[in-house]
Amino acid sequence: MQPRTRRQKEVLEFITHFLEKHGYEPSYQQIAWQLGVSSKSGIAKHIEALETQGLITRKRENGSFKLELRSKDSIADFVCKIEWLAVPQKESFIEDWENEPLFVPKFLLGYQMPENLRAFRVPNNAMLEEHICEGDVALIQEKSFARDGEIVVALTQNKRAVLKKFFRQGANVELRPANPNYDSIVLSADKVSVQGILRGILRPFD
Repeated sequence: MQPRTRRQKEVLEFITHFLEKHGYEPSYQQIAWQLGVSSKSGIAKHIEALETQGLITRKRENGSFKLELRSKDSIADFVCKIEWLAVPQKESFIEDWENEPLFVPKFLLGYQMPENLRAFRVPNNAMLEEHICEGDVALIQEKSFARDGEIVVALTQNKRAVLKKFFRQGANVELRPANPNYDSIVLSADKVSVQGILRGILRPFD
């Protein structure tokens, strides 16, 4: 993670270089002098922001704060947490690891923000011709609408969650499989609730 503002970057760089040179952290006053800032309270706000971003930590010792830099290769820089999509699923199908958040390498997400994504366990082979298999983990961007041809997770009138292609047909919606062994689901639009759009697939090892 990088600092969010230019001033935060300057504060972090000064603390880093000071620690490397002296072996101990600078005071707020020293940081203020270096950056030409008149108020230590302004520096304190930047330090607090850097701490919120996880780039430094503050530990209180003898009535004052000691600054520590977070390891540059922290695992938090490379993975992100994805919660599961809140839809009904058969209890017999749920694995133990589905009761915990999913941790995914950030590079797999491209430009997608992890907070906008949810995980969904693919329940069957209805999308096999799209190379999506039963047991795969679909990464779903939460949305309540879709364009024709997009692969969606939708709830049907019986509250069953399905992963299929979305198409409008007048007042109806067709949820179309990509496997001739499965039938399309055609319902009036008010009986279909789109939960999100497919953005990626993860395949657990057998």
